[in-house]
Amino acid sequence: MCSAHVQKDLATSHAASISVGMGEIASASPPTVLFSLGLGSCIGLVIYSPKEKVAAMAHIMLPEGSSKTDEAIKKPGKYADFAVEALINELKKLGVDAGSLKAKIAGGAKMFANSQSPIMAIGEKNAAKVIEMLEKHQIPLVSKDIGGNKGRSVRFYTDTCMLEIKAIGMRPKLI
Repeated sequence: MCSAHVQKDLATSHAASISVGMGEIASASPPTVLFSLGLGSCIGLVIYSPKEKVAAMAHIMLPEGSSKTDEAIKKPGKYADFAVEALINELKKLGVDAGSLKAKIAGGAKMFANSQSPIMAIGEKNAAKVIEMLEKHQIPLVSKDIGGNKGRSVRFYTDTCMLEIKAIGMRPKLI
């Protein structure tokens, strides 16, 4: 499992940043920023505790890994049906109260807007599966920026619990 945890270094005035690549997960506490670039049909999922200011992020590529269990166990951030639980477990290991968890998501675009092929609806399927898994684990989805046909990059600021979304050709926004 790709995972990182960074503690706040009081001697450092600059926030550290952790890149969450495709299929990866990472966790952090303030003032660390978790970021993921190039979310097309992929989903950037952040589960966090606003009370404890600890967060975990996944860059989800596909909705289900149940047919590829070995791969999904090795790289749970790749699949929506494995990523949610992996992030929850990561946060529990860090001592976070599971009852305080909240979530934010971005991504899930349809990158080939003119295509009618169901296989091109992977972004929609990714978003639906993430939402389903959050509901299953009773984690409130506080905000989302999903769908459309533009790629996005995201940055989650652990100190403010804000998710910054930059979509191609759009102004950055915070949710």
